[in-house]
Amino acid sequence: MLTSLFKPSHKYYGIIPIKVYVLKLFFALMFFMAGKDAWTKIIQHEGTWQPEVAVAWCAIAAYTTLSGIGIFHTLRMLPIMLFMFFYKGLWLIIVAYPLWTDNQLAGSVYEEWTFTFLILIIPFLFAPWGYIFNHFILGKSNSYYNP
Repeated sequence: MLTSLFKPSHKYYGIIPIKVYVLKLFFALMFFMAGKDAWTKIIQHEGTWQPEVAVAWCAIAAYTTLSGIGIFHTLRMLPIMLFMFFYKGLWLIIVAYPLWTDNQLAGSVYEEWTFTFLILIIPFLFAPWGYIFNHFILGKSNSYYNP
């Protein structure tokens, strides 16, 4: 049974099931943890929003809520995961990296965000890149990916 987690599965279009289960875990973490924070912030907010802050919290609430679908329909919701890779990776490159190279990251308010965003390396490593390329870039629906 355990070995079947590491063999391509027809159920997941030739993707190794352990990859799908790790992605399900990260969809669940996004839905329950980041979603809770976003919706709490939105519901409990009082007064006038700053436009940029409101956009950010609404975007986080939207993608974390959609990530709940990814728990059950993991491969269909991979674009949500790709969105997360892109925005967190971009933030790490344009915000955290320059601070780190200038020795200003440690002890700053950005340090905690950096560690939180660096966790994205785990789902990034488990992402079925061949499937993503075939399905979302080339448009081959339900393509069987054979690694």
